[in-house]
Amino acid sequence: MKMKVLIPLLAALLLCSNSYGKTIQKSDPEKDKLILYVLKSLLTRGHYVQKDLNDDFSEHVYDEFINSLDPSKRYFTQNDLKEFSQYKFQIDNQLKQSDISFYKLVYGRFLDKIGTAKETYKGLLKEPFNYSKKEDIDIDYDKVPFAKNETELLDYWRKQLKLQVISRIQDLEDQQAEKLKKDKNAAKKSFSDFEKEARQEVLKNMDDLYVRIEELENSDWYSTFLNSVVSGFDPHTSYMSPRIKSRFDQDMSGKLEGIGARLQREGMYTKVVELISGGPAWKQGDLETGDIILKVAQGDDEPLDIVGMRLDDAITFIKGKKGTEVRLTVKKKLDGSTKVIPIIRDIVELEETFVKSSVVEKNGKKYGIINLPKFYIDFNDTNQRNAASDMKREIERLKKENVEGLIVDLRNNGGGSLKTVIDIGGLFIDEGPIVQVKYRGEPANIKNDTDKSTHWDGPLVVMVNEMSASASEIFAAAMQDYGRGVIMGGKQTYGKGTVQNLLPLNYYVKKYPGDLGALKMTIQKFYRINGGSTQIEGVYSDIAMPDRYSYMEFGERDLDGALPWDSVEPAKYTKTSSYSNFGEVINDSKERINKNSKFVSINEYAKWLRKNQDDNTFSLNYKTYKKESEDRVKEAKKFNDIFKFKSNLTFSSPKYETSLFKKDTVLKDKRMAWHKNLKKDIYLDEALNVLSQLKMKNNYELVKK
Repeated sequence: MKMKVLIPLLAALLLCSNSYGKTIQKSDPEKDKLILYVLKSLLTRGHYVQKDLNDDFSEHVYDEFINSLDPSKRYFTQNDLKEFSQYKFQIDNQLKQSDISFYKLVYGRFLDKIGTAKETYKGLLKEPFNYSKKEDIDIDYDKVPFAKNETELLDYWRKQLKLQVISRIQDLEDQQAEKLKKDKNAAKKSFSDFEKEARQEVLKNMDDLYVRIEELENSDWYSTFLNSVVSGFDPHTSYMSPRIKSRFDQDMSGKLEGIGARLQREGMYTKVVELISGGPAWKQGDLETGDIILKVAQGDDEPLDIVGMRLDDAITFIKGKKGTEVRLTVKKKLDGSTKVIPIIRDIVELEETFVKSSVVEKNGKKYGIINLPKFYIDFNDTNQRNAASDMKREIERLKKENVEGLIVDLRNNGGGSLKTVIDIGGLFIDEGPIVQVKYRGEPANIKNDTDKSTHWDGPLVVMVNEMSASASEIFAAAMQDYGRGVIMGGKQTYGKGTVQNLLPLNYYVKKYPGDLGALKMTIQKFYRINGGSTQIEGVYSDIAMPDRYSYMEFGERDLDGALPWDSVEPAKYTKTSSYSNFGEVINDSKERINKNSKFVSINEYAKWLRKNQDDNTFSLNYKTYKKESEDRVKEAKKFNDIFKFKSNLTFSSPKYETSLFKKDTVLKDKRMAWHKNLKKDIYLDEALNVLSQLKMKNNYELVKK
């Protein structure tokens, strides 16, 4: 999609930069072969799909690895590919023998190319480009062929860097125009001034990028190759290095052990960018946003200088077990002074991961909104908080507020734990199946609600969008099949109907002393209780509301290698048919949406976005580029206000939470910001209209399935 400012080169490099490194790090060939052998054994025996390691599979690995290393076609030439192609249909045979000759050839050549990259971009950015030349660039790199030779490759570099410079020049000119509108006497710069400044900024961006590239290690490179192999089974199967596995565990549990600060690399330094509310650093009080961490000491040990250290390594020294002390030597943002700050590490909960709720009054009645960002669980300690127990507690709190209806917001919820979604589904029914899961070659296994009581039996609306996936789709599908709730949102959800299991490789090689990482492998498909799969299809909303993704290529159906849709026998369940006016409410909502000028405009905007999605060609003549850019901006202006909306409703926190605000002002600020956004949410506003109209049957009409 063409937008006013687009810097595809940097974005592409950042996306694939976890594959790069500065020089060939010392590798352990035996370890590399061992990891490959274990992965191959697990995949062929346990993956949901029985896959032959044949020439087709070999070709997939060949293409995937080369494209993952060089997605913007800036390193390899067709001459390189000619040499690589000797292995194109041999990789399957190599894998069977744990042979990594293909990997070593491509990896070594790529490192050679990376070694000359700095010289290339620095040389090209020394002098101005020819901005009057009539030429263009296609940034759809999936369709752009690899350069024929080194001369053409250099021209690829030139065009991509030129596009970045042109984009930045226009930005600078636009900024000056805005200043002159406010102050006619403001200093003016010439095109040549902006051109020089733009080249310097692009050069700095490239330098910063290659600093990060050079920090990466041999294991990062090898992980890229391994993922090229395992992705041949399906898009959701992946190899996790020990570092990535640690991040995954943290993400799934919503917790970490450490000081409770978000850090980022800034030049040679590690900078504090946020303190997590309620965390150890926040409680201690001396560490502040903007501070630079210079040294790290474990208790009374000698401090370690972390200036110039890669961020992941610095974080490793700063994090640590609950109850241990870390001493940070910090350069303070405010006065530049140096200070040693002792902090006792603790469990840090990432609040934005967890369930939160709000109360709103509409037409004299109270309603509750529960936002669930993820179906989280701590796999290492299932006694810790998880999405199901938190959801149950939040429902009970809202019942004390006397809410008469409930919205469960699963928009942008990418899924999580299968166990938690089964437990959460059970909160809304008396008993019965929630989902069916199936292993390769076996009949479907029905997963039932284990809690015989219903924790919420009132009106229910479930909000979803195109990014609601996996566990979100299980919950939405169950509520739809039971007739328990109204599903509202995009036309259909993401369409991920597969289940992955995390397998630590050391479990299968118990005597190996080092950490081998883990395999996230697709082991099951799940099915609705009505027998249909959510794979590819997702869950179709009862009430579809236009959004920016309505016409986009988006979701599981657009992934290469996605498993197909299929079905199994329906489970036996009792449909609640909870509402006496379900059809009437659906029709009323659809009429409101069709007549609402905002939704009509959003639908037109979605069509416009789709039209521009495939337009990936940019002029590199500055005057033409600027004219085309201005035309696009002018065209886009008619959509400027389509998402501007403000209801007359007031959202507030449940009473239990307001009592926490006196001690936790950060939490208070976050909730106030959330409530402000809820007030501007046109989708939530229509969901509340639907919720307020729903009428429960006095006695649920039981329809045996």
